[in-house]
Amino acid sequence: MSVSAPPRQLAFALPHAESLSRDDFLDGPCNTAGLALIDRWPDWPSRIMMLVGAEGSGKSHLAAIWASEAGARVTAAHTLTATTVPAELATGALVVEDVDPATLDERALFHLLNLAREYEAFVLMTARQPPSTFEVGLRDLRSRLRALPVITLEQPDDGLFRALIVKFGADRQMQLDEAVVSYLVSRIERSSMAAREAIARLDAESLRLGRPITRALAADVLRQDNLE
Repeated sequence: MSVSAPPRQLAFALPHAESLSRDDFLDGPCNTAGLALIDRWPDWPSRIMMLVGAEGSGKSHLAAIWASEAGARVTAAHTLTATTVPAELATGALVVEDVDPATLDERALFHLLNLAREYEAFVLMTARQPPSTFEVGLRDLRSRLRALPVITLEQPDDGLFRALIVKFGADRQMQLDEAVVSYLVSRIERSSMAAREAIARLDAESLRLGRPITRALAADVLRQDNLE
């Protein structure tokens, strides 16, 4: 007599909001310079600054804090066009997210840099790579980018990494005990993005299986990920 396996429970991906307020920013040695830049505004070394760091390093969180304080508009670099630049600078402060030479309109960005100086506007740009490494066709744009002051965000240290795991869990209304946190810290890549993805997988599996979040479940999730 064969026994059929119990049906798999479907897990619905419910929306969850990650807080980007100043109070929810977790600071440490890896991002001290970035936070200091935000707190120092408007006394910046240049009205146009760039935050550089890996995906999930906190660039967008810092940019959101500054945008709230400065009344800045926020736009994605790949959506910039020469015709939209004046409107983007209308408030005198602008965040340009994820500047990537592979997807941006070079003439639009060059126009933005020129107009920002003319308007004496503040611009905070974010990127995953330093502008000195960008391969752009416009020589004048290349020169402008390489002259930009850059603040680099590093990967989190031990203390901050643990705090990030707890925060990402709290953003999803997950309560993680010390055993789960310690297990994740010792097993996953030391990056904010890896921590966020691990928490998302753990949350999804807990909902799908109807199991509490334990060290054993975390081990099962990471084992599945290694096999995929």
